[in-house]
Amino acid sequence: MTLTAERSRTNPVRRINKPDPAARSRGGQRFLLVGLVLASAYSLFPVWWLLVAATKDRTALYQSNGLWFSGWHFWSNLHQLFTYEDGIFLRWTANSFLYAGVGSLGGTLIALATGYGLARFQFPGRSLVFACVVGSFLVPIALLTLPLYLLFSKIGLVDTPWAMLIPCLVNPFSVYLAKVYTEATVPYELLEAARIDGAGELRIFFSIVLRMMTTGGATVFLLAFVNTWNAFFLPLTVLRGEENWTLNLGLYNWSGKRLESGVDLTGLVLTGALLSIVPMAVMMIAMRRYWRTGVTLGALK
Repeated sequence: MTLTAERSRTNPVRRINKPDPAARSRGGQRFLLVGLVLASAYSLFPVWWLLVAATKDRTALYQSNGLWFSGWHFWSNLHQLFTYEDGIFLRWTANSFLYAGVGSLGGTLIALATGYGLARFQFPGRSLVFACVVGSFLVPIALLTLPLYLLFSKIGLVDTPWAMLIPCLVNPFSVYLAKVYTEATVPYELLEAARIDGAGELRIFFSIVLRMMTTGGATVFLLAFVNTWNAFFLPLTVLRGEENWTLNLGLYNWSGKRLESGVDLTGLVLTGALLSIVPMAVMMIAMRRYWRTGVTLGALK
């Protein structure tokens, strides 16, 4: 016993201090929190600048601090915006709602039907069709704009609402999302049970499949709406007259008048740009409940 005690005193056991998991977790949370704060500030900074600029008159816009208010001229800016050129801004807003709303709604229905067919029907060449769908949404829309213009010019659709609506009805990426969501939410057994009960394919799709794909349909519709609302190159190419322009195209034309005719419409452009983001914010808030419902249903299953 004495020899063992002496050895323990001469050769003490070294204790290795292991890192505290709780401290490591707190450090990771702080790092994540800092990253989220920086990302939020980066995202909200342009919105704040736009909000502040929309409340200023022309003099304060160029001579005051760009990040803080200088007077309150927002209502007068709105009045000028809605009355300039006989209210053409309201016409552009209606056009944007027409293209984004109707086009996205029709495109969502077509995408859901196509995705459901690719996911739950067996037919020759299905893999080839799906490969073409995946390959087509990898092609930038800018490369397809000129062929679309040449095609529409031959059939007389240039400078008409159909020149914007028809491209919105076909979106390969929406088809891909619809196929993936169908495979995850629509079981074969339910479809077979409906067929045994005598339901036709159209009734199965509209009465069963669409109701089960509400969350996926809301996602497809929202992405298509935002994409069409923010579209610029396509309307710039296929729309000629001001009465058919979208908001983005009209505001771009106003911003260029300062160089062409010396008319400074910067205040109207900034106020119109602020109003143009309101529909997308409302759409995000309105669609959020569908996502929340889908997550709850998935947890219950």
